[in-house]
Amino acid sequence: MSRNEYPRRFPLAGRDVNRLGYGAMQLAGPGVFGPPKDKQAALAVLRAAVEAGVDHIDTSDFYGPHITNQLIREALAPYPGHLRIVTKIGARRGDNASWQPAFSAEALTAAVHDNLRNLGVDALEVVNLRLMFDVHGPAEGSIEAPLSVLAELQQKGLVRHIGLSNATARQVEQGRGICEIVCVQNQYNLAHRGDDALIDALARDGVAYVPFFPLGGFSPLQSGILSRVAARMGATPMQIALAWLLRRSPNILLIPGTSSVAHLRENLASGDIDLPDDAMAELEGIAQEAGDGRAEA
Repeated sequence: MSRNEYPRRFPLAGRDVNRLGYGAMQLAGPGVFGPPKDKQAALAVLRAAVEAGVDHIDTSDFYGPHITNQLIREALAPYPGHLRIVTKIGARRGDNASWQPAFSAEALTAAVHDNLRNLGVDALEVVNLRLMFDVHGPAEGSIEAPLSVLAELQQKGLVRHIGLSNATARQVEQGRGICEIVCVQNQYNLAHRGDDALIDALARDGVAYVPFFPLGGFSPLQSGILSRVAARMGATPMQIALAWLLRRSPNILLIPGTSSVAHLRENLASGDIDLPDDAMAELEGIAQEAGDGRAEA
């Protein structure tokens, strides 16, 4: 399959979006806490992303907290009609920058209103319920109570579409029995392949899958295989990691984050990389380096 054969766009909340989007988390200060060191640079990245064709931006009011949403509003409001801003609720930041669950009806309702106020909108286009049964990764637990709160806010017109984040396959199934789930946002990358079956199942149903930490997160992907393929293709290892995700499944929407315009352009150029079948097969070995090829790395 060549790059011209896989789709460049996929539906999200009723509108086709560019599969290469942007994640705003890195616009906050160190540890995703406090203001950025260079506010003007942060604003420039957001504007450059939209000018380059990005129409899917991922954020949350607990980034900062409040910082990234305020930056998005300052940089981009009034928002272009085609722009999909996806936020998330279900967590809060402690004074020590810790990540804490915020699952009560009161906390979830307050979080929706915080996002509305800081983004400067009357309704949130997509809200992901960020599950926090285990802060380090998906863990089983009923999501009926918190998701029902979010569904009620949807019925009131404050939220248009709902997604899930940090969810197990069982929780996705439970959630889809409560309300329409338009996207699932979990950790997934070349070395972290625990959601392979879930991605394929969602693809069959036309549901978007949005991998966070597509480049490894706070511990960037490192692999001799990745480096060799990148050198052969004349690209950076991170560009190859993104290009692999684009070919992995048509329902994968990418939201790599950066606070640099140059790095943003480098990430977006991943969409022009034509990964041949032999490179795809070689890259499969990275998961085997990390474990059994399908288990979480």
